[in-house]
Amino acid sequence: MTTSRQITINPHVYKELEYMIELYQDSGSPNPFESVEDLVGFVLASVADGSRRPGAWERQLLEMMGLVADCDEHYLYRTNYGRPSETE
Repeated sequence: MTTSRQITINPHVYKELEYMIELYQDSGSPNPFESVEDLVGFVLASVADGSRRPGAWERQLLEMMGLVADCDEHYLYRTNYGRPSETE
């Protein structure tokens, strides 16, 4: 099941993301995307993965952006997205 939410992207940022897509289409990329929506979805999934998997490469993104909470819970590996269940 896919949950759809609407987000607002600054028009200047959106323009840059569109340009990135053009570059992928013109010159190739190891991970090319065909739309801004696909690119944003990938970036957000990477942030979510970095949040729940402290040892993953994606965690470096969060650390560099200052998005790791200063609490023990944010340093625990979780297999599922969202608030940890009592069985984890």
